[in-house]
Amino acid sequence: MKTIAVIGGGITGVTTAYALARRGLSVTLFEKNRYAAMETSFANGGQLSASNAEVWNHPSTLLKGLKWMLRNDAPLLVNPKPSWHKISWFAEFIAHLPHYERNTIETARLAVAAREHLFAWAQEEGIDFDLKKQGILHIYRDKAGFDHAGRVSELLARGGLPRRAVTPAEMKAIEPTLAGQYFGGYYTESDSTGDIHKFTNGLARAAERRGVRTLFGQDVQGVKAQGGGVQVTSADASGVAQHAFDAVVVCAGTASRQIAASLGDRINIYPVKGYSITVNLRDETSQRSAPQVSLLDDATKLVTSRLGVDRFRVAGTAEFNGFNKDIRADRIQPLIDWVQQCFPGVSTQSVVPWAGLRPMMPNMLPRVGRGRAPGVFYNTGHGHLGWTLSAVTADMIGDVVAEALLPRPVGLGAAAVAGHALTQA
Repeated sequence: MKTIAVIGGGITGVTTAYALARRGLSVTLFEKNRYAAMETSFANGGQLSASNAEVWNHPSTLLKGLKWMLRNDAPLLVNPKPSWHKISWFAEFIAHLPHYERNTIETARLAVAAREHLFAWAQEEGIDFDLKKQGILHIYRDKAGFDHAGRVSELLARGGLPRRAVTPAEMKAIEPTLAGQYFGGYYTESDSTGDIHKFTNGLARAAERRGVRTLFGQDVQGVKAQGGGVQVTSADASGVAQHAFDAVVVCAGTASRQIAASLGDRINIYPVKGYSITVNLRDETSQRSAPQVSLLDDATKLVTSRLGVDRFRVAGTAEFNGFNKDIRADRIQPLIDWVQQCFPGVSTQSVVPWAGLRPMMPNMLPRVGRGRAPGVFYNTGHGHLGWTLSAVTADMIGDVVAEALLPRPVGLGAAAVAGHALTQA
C-alpha cells in the first residue's frame, strides 16, 4: 500500500487525510499541537459561505486600505513596517486585479461544490458540529455598498450560486433581532454555518477509524524529496524522528511557504490575522436576542454565526502584521461594540477573544496540486475561505494524488480538473 504524509492538522489537513484514506492510501497526519484544529481552524466565523466568494483583488480594497491605514480599529490594518515578503505579496496581489471577475466566479464554483462533500461526510460519519442551514444575510448601510453587491451577485450566479436582494423590511423578517438602519441586503438561502473546531475533530476521529495514523504533538522540522520518495523529520518532547513515505501533501497553513521553499516550490502565502469573539449567551434574554441567521456586515467586514443555543460567534478584520498572533484589545473592542449596537439585548459580559492567521495567496485562490519534485503535493493557501472550500479541495487533491500513486486509473471529475487547472495558474 502506498504511504503518504499529510502535514497540518487544521481543517485542510484533516479533510485531506480523510479524502486520501477513502481512496485506499496509507495516511499519516502530522500536527504540532496536541489536538486537531488548534490554530486557524479553532474559532473562525463559522460560515460555510459561498456568498463570500468575492476575491479581494479589487481597486476598492486598495482604496479602503489606504483610508484605514492610520486607524487601529479599521477592518483592514497594514503594519507599515516593510518586509520583502509583504512587498512581494502586495505586488502580486495588485497584479491579479485584472483577474478579479474570473477568480470570484471560480471561487464561487468551488464553494458550491464543497457543500456536497462536507455535508455527505458529516452525515456518513455522524459528526455533530452545530450545523445551521438558515442561509446568510449580507447587510448594507448605503447605496454604494448595495450596488456593488448587485454586481458581485452577477458573478456569483455565473459560478452557480443564486442569491436575492432584500429590502430592509424583508431583512427584518429574515432576522427579527437585527437592530439598526440599513439600505438593503442580499440573502443566500443555500449557505450555512457550523463549528469548524467540532467538525475538524469529528472528522479526525473518523479518519482514524478509516486507518489514518495521527501524530499529534509532532512539529515537522523538515521535508525532503529523495530517491523517488519523501522523508519527513519531526520532533516532540522525546526527540527527533525521521519518517519515510511515498509522498507528502503539505497542508500547513501559513507554514506552507517555508516548507515549499525547502522543496524547491514557491508558494507566496502571507499570514493575514483575523479576530473573533465568542459571546456566551448565559441568560434567556441573550439567547432570544441573538440572531439565528448568519450575517455579513459589508461596512465593518464582520461575519456572525449562531453556534447552538448558548454561543454567538462574531469574526472578521484583516491585519497584515507578519506572524504576530497577539490578541489586541483595540482590535477586539470593535467586535464587542458591533454586537452591542446590532443586538442590544445580548449581554457581552462573557466574551472569549481569539486571533488566527489566515494563509492568504495573492490571487486569493488555494494552491492545489503537484510540486516540482515527484511525490510532493500541496493543498494550502485557502485564506478566509478555508472552512468553506476545504471539502472540495481535499477531494481534488485526493484525485490528483491517487492518479499519481495508485496503479489503477482514477477518473478526475470535470469540476476537479477545472479547479485543479485554475489553482495552478
